[in-house]
Amino acid sequence: VQLQAFGGGLVQAGGSLRLSCAVSKSILSESVMYWHRQAPGKQREWVATITSGGSTNYADSVKGRFTISRDNDENTVYLQAKSLKPEDTAVYYCGLHYSGATYWGGGTLVTVSS
Repeated sequence: VQLQAFGGGLVQAGGSLRLSCAVSKSILSESVMYWHRQAPGKQREWVATITSGGSTNYADSVKGRFTISRDNDENTVYLQAKSLKPEDTAVYYCGLHYSGATYWGGGTLVTVSS
């Protein structure tokens, strides 16, 4: 299983971005999907989860501003990020848990300027 995140870029504080994560196999409906991020000089942290049943959970730091969703037909998971803050600057990674294994893809850089 291969994953690739894309959609990052440079945005001003208060702006929005939509990140996408393309998955190489049609297994989203049976998978738990994650977004994590790693800011410069910091450890990777969990951002959001969407289960196979569609339940979502968010880190307190992004709750109310970020929305995770998925399109099973397109094999894609999204992270809609609004009201971005400079502290949201990080490389964002998507992950997938399926059949007892977890897979991670390459990240996409989000830079929020003040």
